[in-house]
Amino acid sequence: MALQIIKDLCTACGDCEPVCPTDSIVPFKGVYKILTDTCTECEGEFDDPQCLDACMEDDCIVPA
Repeated sequence: MALQIIKDLCTACGDCEPVCPTDSIVPFKGVYKILTDTCTECEGEFDDPQCLDACMEDDCIVPA
């Protein structure tokens, strides 16, 4: 499974990009997106996806 960023809610702060252990978060058209083919939701590495902990916008990062 993977996560996705809701572009209308993304503020392009960039807090999520450096915490992604799989480098699946990339800049895209002025905001950020999650590459679903490499996103693992941090499964097996952490208790929760690291981007969710870093993101300050409610419901900006959701299951894909």
